[in-house]
Amino acid sequence: MQVGMVGLGRMGANMVRRLMRGGHECVAHDVTAAAVNAIAAEGAIGAVTIDDFVAKLSKPRTIWLMVPAAVVDSTLDALLPKLDAGDVIIDGGNSYYRDDIARAARLTALGFHYVDCGTSGGVFGMDRGYCLMIGGEQEVVTRLDPIFATLSPGVGTIPKTAGRDKLGGTSERGYLHCGPSGAGHFVKMVHNGIEYGMMAAYAEGLNILKHANIGTQKHDADAETTPLRNPEFYQYDFNLADVTEVWRRGSVVSSWLLDLTASALAADPNLDKFTGRVSDSGEGRWTIDAAIDEAVPANVLAAALFERFSSRGEAEFQNRILSAMRFEFGGHIERST
Repeated sequence: MQVGMVGLGRMGANMVRRLMRGGHECVAHDVTAAAVNAIAAEGAIGAVTIDDFVAKLSKPRTIWLMVPAAVVDSTLDALLPKLDAGDVIIDGGNSYYRDDIARAARLTALGFHYVDCGTSGGVFGMDRGYCLMIGGEQEVVTRLDPIFATLSPGVGTIPKTAGRDKLGGTSERGYLHCGPSGAGHFVKMVHNGIEYGMMAAYAEGLNILKHANIGTQKHDADAETTPLRNPEFYQYDFNLADVTEVWRRGSVVSSWLLDLTASALAADPNLDKFTGRVSDSGEGRWTIDAAIDEAVPANVLAAALFERFSSRGEAEFQNRILSAMRFEFGGHIERST
């Protein structure tokens, strides 16, 4: 099939490469001409302008947007006047599912089709494939199946789930039509919320191991800090690169996230090149919003999100408040670390 890709960043360019490897023809556009020229040199049909991009696509056009959520609407505004009824727009970024519902209604009224596709795989997706969570009209999603099948990992070497053969479907191949408009990004939203929680659990556990040698360190006694009562119980200098590596081998906490953590620690045991400032791109917040609307508990996911806020210094003032209150009621003087 022919696919038009708008956005040639860390994921978009690699998706074009995987699609071309699977025999699809790709027309590629980006706001940066150098990115267009680079992918064109690898066999894609480059288009520096939107007009050229649309002109090089056969009707009915299939256009995949791989752009930040914040610029999806402006990208649509640039594209839609140049398209024809029956053309399909796929948003493969991390849009808010409620925006998908509104966009689908808008595009349907104009005669277009809109598909939301949560995409997971990161910079490794070109070789590993992308996990795809899809929302939209059944007929359109079915028609686009060759694209999704090429981008997805396929069955691969992962052991089959018991009873899966009786259930059928595409999920064991790494892509799934989750439901109507917004369903794909809803599933991806929760996927990323879970990711926040998993990442936080690994980080907290490894931090406990990192400080398991506190009993070997000298501590000044003062009235403001509870003393370590049993330093003999904290005499361990753990090699975290080795710990994460052994956990990868047969442990119930093994995962791709752990694989990546082990790789990072093997290359930089103290992670000196990182400051510890952790951003959040929105999905964690939206997941908590959904949990509140549904009145379901999401304690771990909420804590993981708030930890990201704290990592960016957003807890600084509240910590000053705590320090001020301690001073006001008890004359407690801050102790420098």
